[in-house]
Amino acid sequence: MEKRLGLVQVHNAGGYGSEFEYDSETERRKRSREDLASKESHRRSTSGVPSKTFVTQEYSKEEWKAQRYHFLALNAYGRHKKLVNDYLLYYPGATKDLFTRSTANDKTDIDVIHENHRFLWSDEDDSNETWAKRLAKKYWDKLFKEYCISDLSRYKENKIALRWRVEKEVVEGVGQFSCGNKRCDETEGLRSWEVNFAYVEHGEKKHALVKLRLCPECSYKLNYHHKRRDVTRQPKKPKKPEKSSSSTSSSSKKHKAKKRKSKHKHKHRKHKKHRKHRDESSSSSSSSEDEDERSSGTDSNKGAGSSTDVSESEFWSGPAPVTEDKSRTEEFEDYFQDMFL
Repeated sequence: MEKRLGLVQVHNAGGYGSEFEYDSETERRKRSREDLASKESHRRSTSGVPSKTFVTQEYSKEEWKAQRYHFLALNAYGRHKKLVNDYLLYYPGATKDLFTRSTANDKTDIDVIHENHRFLWSDEDDSNETWAKRLAKKYWDKLFKEYCISDLSRYKENKIALRWRVEKEVVEGVGQFSCGNKRCDETEGLRSWEVNFAYVEHGEKKHALVKLRLCPECSYKLNYHHKRRDVTRQPKKPKKPEKSSSSTSSSSKKHKAKKRKSKHKHKHRKHKKHRKHRDESSSSSSSSEDEDERSSGTDSNKGAGSSTDVSESEFWSGPAPVTEDKSRTEEFEDYFQDMFL
């Protein structure tokens, strides 16, 4: 027994080796692995209904293959139409942003006028005009440029804004018969001011000579930093009525008629005195006296006729010379006396 045990120990200790034993060990391990694989496959085949995850994966694969086949079979328009329909189907709330047009770059007529507006247009600006410039120029032609409307809110900073008047303001008298400040409606004590308006337009410095009509309070704001020129015109004094040529001629005729009457009276008195002293005169003297009386009678008749002629000429010469009614041109001059410098 001891010898047998010794041999077994010797063999187990590895004193002798055998290739057959090694091969048998590797084969045994391979078999064990194959047995495990065969057992799992047998379990799958005999387990019954597959799991839900496995079914969804397999279905998605088959569906993707079918959709890809149909998508590649379409033309460019068909692909675009399918993609849009799928987008609307799966993203219903995104249609607002997708199909609404962007209004960020939209411009109205007033926006175009704001961009191309100029305070004063010159003949040089007419060349190479675009549509936007023609629109701004057409709007500028409709403005009234006698007086300006001002904004004096920043007068302490020596910053004043001016613009021309529109038709509605001209009809209401804003800027001429009321204060030209846009925040003031005063109508009494208005003064006309001449302002050298310096401004920057499209990156270029310019200046223009304009007129303003302001109340005393707004005039103080305008002249806060330096005095402007006051161009208010004083009201004209009423002219004395001048006598017409017909009235002067009638007065001269009256004066001559009075002289003739006085001469006639003086002669008539002399003739009476001579008659008292010469009662017994000759026939020649009486005849001469008769002739003198006739001649004096004719003179008196002429004087009376001339006086009547003078009165009639005065009556039909025209209206009374003393008239204070103003003509139409004078009324217009008074109305527009402050319109132009």
